[in-house]
Amino acid sequence: MKLLTKHILAALLVLNLIMVAPKTSPASKYELKFGVQTWTLRNLDFDQVVAFAVKHNIKYLQMIGKHMDPNAPPEETKRKKAILDKNGLVCYTFGVNGTFLDKEENRKLFEFAKLMGINLIIVEPKDMKEWDNLEELVKEYNIRLAIHNHGLQTTYGNPETVKKVLAQHDPRIGVCIDVGWVTAAGFDTAKVFKEYQGRVFDIHLKDKKIEKTDGRDVVQDVTIGTGETNLKGLFKELLAENWDGVLALETDQDLKDPTDYVLQAIKFVKENQP
Repeated sequence: MKLLTKHILAALLVLNLIMVAPKTSPASKYELKFGVQTWTLRNLDFDQVVAFAVKHNIKYLQMIGKHMDPNAPPEETKRKKAILDKNGLVCYTFGVNGTFLDKEENRKLFEFAKLMGINLIIVEPKDMKEWDNLEELVKEYNIRLAIHNHGLQTTYGNPETVKKVLAQHDPRIGVCIDVGWVTAAGFDTAKVFKEYQGRVFDIHLKDKKIEKTDGRDVVQDVTIGTGETNLKGLFKELLAENWDGVLALETDQDLKDPTDYVLQAIKFVKENQP
């Protein structure tokens, strides 16, 4: 009888431990962060951009100067930031910004970022000598910089040039990879992303294809998912790295009404989540 009682008590103890033990939740599914580079919305004013983002449930905005001017008076910047905050929107970065050999001119970008609570600035310096003072500001403010690329004939059109800059500078200097222009330059987006070895801080989500016109290659900016950009391969690499940045939708098409373009992009990203 005593032996039976001991077995019953032991069973009750185990049951109690199971009931009070903390429940472990399954690992959350990786989800891409979708945002908009407001060059896509360049035919809208600031208030219209806010309304558009709210309507389509787009939280993350990368602002161009038309919508958030780094050189605006602080009062104007604070006014616009308050509107964004009120609507649950985040201006997480801005650009693509021009930079200068004059350090104090570049400081204005960092002061604006500090005022906005932004920790990333998108840049495309034309003169390699600018990197010295930019790196000093990165260290002073602890705000990251991301190098943007355009076509193959521009300063950072070849990823090898970007890699050389990264190798020579502070790890807080990284890349804003425009995947459309990477494609137009003849490179595979997923491969280039991987080769940057964790230094991609931002992505311009764009799609392009190359067509032969009068015997020459002409780059066409097209709806997301209909061009030659290896977006599905890129998404797999983002998952492998557990990348925490924003896919900022951007198009070089001059759209008076960007609604259909944006909705198609949202649909493509959702349907091709890793």
